[in-house]
Amino acid sequence: MRSRDGNRSRSLAICSVILLNSLVLNASEYLISYRYVVKDMTLYNESLQISHAMKPCKGKAQGFIELPLKKDGTINDIVKNNTNEFIDFIHKIGLHLEHKELTKNAQNSFTTILTLKTTCFKVDINENFAKISPLK
Repeated sequence: MRSRDGNRSRSLAICSVILLNSLVLNASEYLISYRYVVKDMTLYNESLQISHAMKPCKGKAQGFIELPLKKDGTINDIVKNNTNEFIDFIHKIGLHLEHKELTKNAQNSFTTILTLKTTCFKVDINENFAKISPLK
């Protein structure tokens, strides 16, 4: 006759494998913001901020971009290696546009600011590519 505790270690092993796989297979969530400032036809400042979300984001994925991996790396490395493609994708998502013009002593100057407010992105990194999709 088998004891009640005979399958305990096996049960714990199965539970730990399931838990580990669920943590590894789930995509990570990151908060990304972008700001691009042009003053008098000259790029003045460009910043892209990426940070890991501290709590789960709510919403559904809206579109995605797949970026190739050159080697194992973080989301910062992936975006840095594929900057142009990622910035083009952000532009398609939609940016807030602010434009100011000032005329003083017959001199015209202007400032244009493109901003992507802080948005939660779901990032799924596989062996060959990273799938990045905004949550709305």
